[in-house]
Amino acid sequence: MDLEQRLALSYYKTTAVINESHKVYLVQHRDTGEFFVKKILDVYNRDVYDYLYHHPAAGTPAIVCLCEEEGELTVIEEFVSGKPLQEKIKAKDLGREDVLAYMSDLCSILEKLHGAEPPIIHRDIKPSNILITSYNRAVLLDFNAAKFYSYDSAEDTMLLGTKGYAAPEQYGFGSSSPQTDIYSLGVILKEMAEALGEPAEDIIAVAERCTRLDPSGRFQTVSEVKDALKGERKESAVEEKESQIPQSPLRFLPPGFRTLTPRNMVLALPVYGLIFYLCLTLETGNTYGAGIWLERIILLAMMLSVIAGCFDYLGIQSLFTPCRSSSRLVRCLGIALLVLSMVSMLLVLLILVEGFIFPAPA
Repeated sequence: MDLEQRLALSYYKTTAVINESHKVYLVQHRDTGEFFVKKILDVYNRDVYDYLYHHPAAGTPAIVCLCEEEGELTVIEEFVSGKPLQEKIKAKDLGREDVLAYMSDLCSILEKLHGAEPPIIHRDIKPSNILITSYNRAVLLDFNAAKFYSYDSAEDTMLLGTKGYAAPEQYGFGSSSPQTDIYSLGVILKEMAEALGEPAEDIIAVAERCTRLDPSGRFQTVSEVKDALKGERKESAVEEKESQIPQSPLRFLPPGFRTLTPRNMVLALPVYGLIFYLCLTLETGNTYGAGIWLERIILLAMMLSVIAGCFDYLGIQSLFTPCRSSSRLVRCLGIALLVLSMVSMLLVLLILVEGFIFPAPA
């Protein structure tokens, strides 16, 4: 490790352990205060990480620092908040549209990786390496098993992957290729389809083609997988709109109470209490009676709209395209604009109602 690498690494202090056995830590930049993830790898392909550092792929955590010393690679990468897909499958917390959307995201990510020259093969795609963010997008993690595709290799020199998700060629029956990742996608797709709790033979049929033993019998590109599922996604959207399947009543609870998590409710309760107290005890010098109560109620609605916009109450962020962007900056700006527009509309409403009901004396 040269002096420049040491200096870059020294800017990050460890604040928490994410996974001690895998040497994964939460770190904070000493100057900016921003949080990142630090990984110390002893199995890796340095060329792959160098490529991802210089050519970041949307849908994967951006790499901000790489330091190699004595056979270990320290990676500092973007911290992405979310829930592992593994948990959503286990809890059967999936809808048909979710399954198709996550697969579309993963295919888009792999299109970029497989489009590199030579193609990058992830080789360890599994539910625990897929994060579902708060805005319901799939992010692909952990590239320590990744390698560049070799056009001349007859088989892999190092057998890596996870049992149940690794393709047959990863066990010495051939060389890893884009079809290797497609096999893993098929296994995940089948698991998600089975977790739906409703018939999904059409989705499973796509998964079965992805997981054929002979790579030549699978889809040859992730674009083909995406196209095969695209029709299913359109059909799913129409069916969902027509059927109007009732959703859990918990979704109508305010942010902080929707998951019934005690810690979140304990934090949210005083916040809501303070908001209601401040808004409903508001006093202004020249407004009395019904007028003051109108201002109090509109102010309360403004405060609650800020919370609704920031925490995506009833999926309100889906109404504004920038809120669904894969770029954190665009997404934050989109949420800010959404909140600002809601507050502005309430303010205009207040002005109009006051002008109509309580007109200023001539």
